[in-house]
Amino acid sequence: MADIRNDREREELHKADGWDFKQYVLGVMFYRYISENLTNYINEGEHAAGDAQFDYAKMKDSDAEGARAGLVQEKGFFILPSELFCNVRARATDDENLNETLERVFNNIEDSAKGSESEDDFAGLFDDLDVNSNKLGATVAKRNEKLVKLLNGVADMKLRYKDNTIDAFGDAYEYLMSMYASNAGKSGGEFFTPQEVSELLTRIAVVGKTEVNKVYDPACGSGSLLLKAAKILGKENIRQGFFGQEINLTTYNLCRINMFLHDIGYDKFNIANEDTLISPQHWDDEPFEVIVSNPPYSIKWAGDENPLLINDPRFSPAGVLAPKSKADLAFIMHSLSWLATNGTAAIVCFPGIMYRGGAEKKIRKYLVDNNFIDCIIQLPSNLFYGTSIATCIMVLKKNKADNKVLFIDASGECVKVTNNNRLTEENIAAIVDEFASREEKPHFAHLAEYGEVVENEYNLSVSTYVEAEDTREKVDIEKLNAEIAEIVEKENELREAIDRVIAEIGV
Repeated sequence: MADIRNDREREELHKADGWDFKQYVLGVMFYRYISENLTNYINEGEHAAGDAQFDYAKMKDSDAEGARAGLVQEKGFFILPSELFCNVRARATDDENLNETLERVFNNIEDSAKGSESEDDFAGLFDDLDVNSNKLGATVAKRNEKLVKLLNGVADMKLRYKDNTIDAFGDAYEYLMSMYASNAGKSGGEFFTPQEVSELLTRIAVVGKTEVNKVYDPACGSGSLLLKAAKILGKENIRQGFFGQEINLTTYNLCRINMFLHDIGYDKFNIANEDTLISPQHWDDEPFEVIVSNPPYSIKWAGDENPLLINDPRFSPAGVLAPKSKADLAFIMHSLSWLATNGTAAIVCFPGIMYRGGAEKKIRKYLVDNNFIDCIIQLPSNLFYGTSIATCIMVLKKNKADNKVLFIDASGECVKVTNNNRLTEENIAAIVDEFASREEKPHFAHLAEYGEVVENEYNLSVSTYVEAEDTREKVDIEKLNAEIAEIVEKENELREAIDRVIAEIGV
């Protein structure tokens, strides 16, 4: 897909530590995208006005300046013709100060949004693209040589804005992030949720809905879950846009770039860079009809060390805080607090929170007693980057039609691909169909009454409610007894023979 010039250049790009180098590839791809996006937008307007030969990339900077204010208002940013990706790349080989050129261009793009409504969406977007880093080379000349190869490599990606749908850039970006995540071990799972898991979560959260007010992810990573809602419902059917929060600065930048590359306008997303549990954003926003999330598993948080948290309206209803060493249920309580009355939250969970005692059991009791838990789904193992754990999905609702909890054992709904399990379209459809129908199916799904959950002491493990199918070969008892009798007879014969031998040798 990338179609970088040749194997040698591809190898050169990856020598700078493939995982750490991701921000360079992804950042330059973004630079190319917004350059072509702006150029195409301006050219189409001029062509429609009758100037079929107009090309913004060939304009003088001085002539283009007059359009700056209008374009910032319409697009959220502005780029001078000389600073467009295509023009910087064309001069790159002969530019002895290429690193300084790129640094100036990136700063100018961010500065173009200052003082406008899009300022927060562009601020710091290129912070992780350090063109003066020693990772690119020990000297300026070597760094610039690497930057030329990077510009050429990204330019050769078959993603021409005019020739492809706009999603070509977004799809390429998602592909590259999945590639980096799969090679990054544990850290890969911290910023990217596999596409098929995103598909499953989102389809569960939008069952019965054709449009929603907005979508939210409290631990949004690179934004793949948020964008899956745009793909499934259509971004025009998410009226107020996409909201998320991410604690890691680099990942926060990846998410904002991902929004732009999927043609989500600056006025249609609000991504915050803060600790969701300690410093939640979007307090004053209208509650969310769709919440999808894959928060970090069992991380440490302040918990009861912070005396203010027990009175936080997100956590106080349960009367207890999630353990300091395991923040999982803090994310659950946060999501519940942000959920609209008619909304659905689908959250990937570490399996231990379904059965552990102490504070976690008290929080489960609160959730069950108040009828907030709609469904628990056991997923197959080895679905996520960096962990082989068989995770679960907890589905929350505030306005359920009954007081039952649906348990689905989807541990077998997968196919093995190399070292990982994957969800196919058929697997996803089977799970979503069962979630929507809420039917009893032996060895697959059980609709538990409230009293049954209480009787099981608020244990929410799927295995407690859905009996695993016995796939062992059925035994023919009569045949087995005959075989046992034959074995016993042979043992007796052997024992008698041994006794004779011992008698003969006089032992």
